[in-house]
Amino acid sequence: MFRTFVDMFKNKDIRNRIFFTLAMLFIFRFGSAITVPGVDVTELTKGIENNSLFNMINLLGGGALEQLSIFAMGVGPYITASIIIQLLSMDVVPALTELAKGGASGKKQIDRYTRYLAVVLAFFQATVLVYGFSQQYTTLLIGGQSWASILYVVILLTAGSMFTLWIGDRISMKGIGNGISMLIAAGIIARLPHQFTSAWQTMVGESATAAGIGSFAIYLICYLLIIVFVVWMQTAERKIPIQYTSSTVTTRKQDNTYLPLKINSASVIPVIFASAIMVAPLQICQMIWPDASWISTMARFMGMQTVESLVIYVILIILFTFFYAKLQVDPEKIAENLGKSGTYIPNIRPGAETKDYVNKVLSRITVLGSIGLAFIAVLPHALPLIKSINLPANMGIGGTGIIIVVGVAMETVKQIKGRLTQKSYQGFMQK
Repeated sequence: MFRTFVDMFKNKDIRNRIFFTLAMLFIFRFGSAITVPGVDVTELTKGIENNSLFNMINLLGGGALEQLSIFAMGVGPYITASIIIQLLSMDVVPALTELAKGGASGKKQIDRYTRYLAVVLAFFQATVLVYGFSQQYTTLLIGGQSWASILYVVILLTAGSMFTLWIGDRISMKGIGNGISMLIAAGIIARLPHQFTSAWQTMVGESATAAGIGSFAIYLICYLLIIVFVVWMQTAERKIPIQYTSSTVTTRKQDNTYLPLKINSASVIPVIFASAIMVAPLQICQMIWPDASWISTMARFMGMQTVESLVIYVILIILFTFFYAKLQVDPEKIAENLGKSGTYIPNIRPGAETKDYVNKVLSRITVLGSIGLAFIAVLPHALPLIKSINLPANMGIGGTGIIIVVGVAMETVKQIKGRLTQKSYQGFMQK
């Protein structure tokens, strides 16, 4: 690992890409600290800490939402648009399905449609957000609650979201890693010092007793163990051995080819879906009917602050994990590709039997992946419910943030190693 760290700074191309990425991340973090002109976020900052949905959005944005900065929307609208277009491309809209199968030109056109949809979603989400905040926090808009002032803030938030998307594109083209993922990870990492500081003040405080310091040490150890568990989940895979039908291709036993199936092929998408379904309707109803008597009943089953709501949350995560895993990994297409490439799974007939076997293996490993994903996602909400721990809701261990950061870090390291290997190979050929 140390050798890789040294080599990547010796390589001029990789070194320039790293510095460019850091410069873009600095611009992103600088913009996240600039509050939209004409708003007062004093009440907003206090209110977001007690709201599950906005607290999660604020975490992914690195605190940009509680400051209502020009980058408060972040790349969230683009991610939502990407998921919608991807789902519609799964034989739902024939035109999009044809574009998805149309190679590079088709993907370029789909990306263009995704960006158009992202602009629309950013404007819509910003309008709902600003209007809801202005109704809930009457001092938010300094110029008064008028549609002109709301539209002014909405346009700035929409423009800021599109600018963050541009920053992400620059990182992908001239930097290291996936730009969109890097921005999300940077926002999450930026909140970690605040989270650990709050945990220290809560557990240790000014008294600094041995029990408090011990509790904080256990808190850090548990955090590290969760990171190790997430790394294992991201790397764990089921290797299905495959063989070539051609007699001219011979392999040794240790060189057998494998078809890898990841345990968590759905990544963090099921958690995002489940969180949105659980909290978004509740938050909208609270904004529209704040004094309704049935809101408390709805919060009991959808607020993610009770045992009942967490059970529903876990069930939704498991269901969405199976759904999205089947979208990401198509057993029928895998069986078709194996047949075209002249390979087969030992003791399994090509065609329908191969499809059924891959589907069965995928279902089995997805059970483990969904349970592990649900455990990590529900942990920050479940720990504050245990009275003996006395842990505030905004200091929970685990959650969506760790999954994203670990995944981005692993993909970035893999890309750097790939570039180093490519450079070494080119140098070997030149010799």
